[in-house]
Amino acid sequence: MKYNEVQNFINGTFKTGSSSKNIAVISPLDGSLLSSFNESTLDDLNEIVVAAEKAQKIWEKVTIKERVQVFYRYKRLLEENNAELTEIIYRENGKVHGEAKAEIDKAIELTEFACSLPQFVNGENMEVSKGVYCASSRHAIGVVASIVPFNFPSMVPHWTVVNALALGNAMILKPSEAVPISSQYIAKLLKEAGLPDGLFNIINGTQSTVENICDHPGIKAVTFVGSTKVAKIVYQRASNNLKQVLALGGAKNHIVLLPDAHPEMASSNIVASMSGCAGQRCMAAATLLAVGNCDAVLDKLVAEGQKIQCGTNLGAVISKAAKDRIENYITEAEQQGAKIILDGRNTVVAGKENGFYVGPTIIDFATADMKVAKEEIFGPVLTIVRVKTIDEALAIENANPYGNACSVFTQSGGLANYVIENASAGMCGINIGVPVPREPFGFGGWNESRFGSGDITGKSSIIFFTKEKKTTTKWNPEAGTNWMS
Repeated sequence: MKYNEVQNFINGTFKTGSSSKNIAVISPLDGSLLSSFNESTLDDLNEIVVAAEKAQKIWEKVTIKERVQVFYRYKRLLEENNAELTEIIYRENGKVHGEAKAEIDKAIELTEFACSLPQFVNGENMEVSKGVYCASSRHAIGVVASIVPFNFPSMVPHWTVVNALALGNAMILKPSEAVPISSQYIAKLLKEAGLPDGLFNIINGTQSTVENICDHPGIKAVTFVGSTKVAKIVYQRASNNLKQVLALGGAKNHIVLLPDAHPEMASSNIVASMSGCAGQRCMAAATLLAVGNCDAVLDKLVAEGQKIQCGTNLGAVISKAAKDRIENYITEAEQQGAKIILDGRNTVVAGKENGFYVGPTIIDFATADMKVAKEEIFGPVLTIVRVKTIDEALAIENANPYGNACSVFTQSGGLANYVIENASAGMCGINIGVPVPREPFGFGGWNESRFGSGDITGKSSIIFFTKEKKTTTKWNPEAGTNWMS
């Protein structure tokens, strides 16, 4: 194994999971064994919760300005260890180095926002009547848990971990069983930055571990990022156990392409959106709705796609099962009459013949009812559906059950605004292929891309990870009174 055994992190110490079931961690780059871990049990989670509850009671009494000093130091450690952390993501997730480094850079940005939280949680104070004052303050909710996916081993944990901790909570992280190595280094660096033991914990496992988190009475809030199918289950199970829950699901993002779009900018952005991170991101371009005569852009898509080569600027997909599933979607579309104008099936990278690669794929002349046009593929596949009008494009966009992202490419401000105003999506872009908000704006979709209220990052995260206390005060008995006092 290239890396040491993956372990749980409990009260500042790494410990092997207590189940005898061992799970291998395989690199999608070449199929090699990177590490392994023992499945965790309910006893492991109980041990974590006991330690977390004890540590959190002390931590919440530390002022937030003092708490965030840990994250100033942690940010510096992320910067100093950027190269090593990038290499880990490259090996366990299969991204190319540039994408892996960008993920660490984003984790640093998210940590910067956590450092700024004292400026956002200073509360309000108002004289609401003569001599009567109302004030609000925000307080930690206790022990929280975050269940994260394989596609961003470092960035998605940083959506929740640093904010939740800075706001006074204790955190339990459940990484994806496919990419648990990055989380080991998050634990090491947080400890090195001076975070007290018991506040950040890791539990490794599969479905049973997720179920234990949803059921555990000591865990007050749960976030989840993954497929819509599992997001629904987590939301229902955890909320039925009276937890606060925010579960982000899948997506089928649409790009509305108008005839006046800038050909070079649109084609390069669309292909980059489709193929970045091997298409394994919930903000990837998936279906291109080409309105009218868009040949100036469409003619350039294949040329742009051919610049994307597996093993150089396109990484692997996460597993053999993922590769097979993606290629089956392409084959089915072809059998149904769509035209494969760039075919990424059966891709093999020299020297990495056991890796899991799908080349960039562009499918033209698809219809809106084909699975390839309406289901989440999670691979480097772009499906083109040709439509006559903007309203026809919007009808397809809004009929989709998801609501993560929608972008429009045009040089007309009026048409761009029309699309954005009428698209049923929580994150929209104008001439932007991946419209991810930057801090302090929050990340979160609509419809079946999100279950629960609020966003998972930015200022919305303050509401999720805290509870508000309102205090009304009157000291002066001589103050005039009226019905409000």
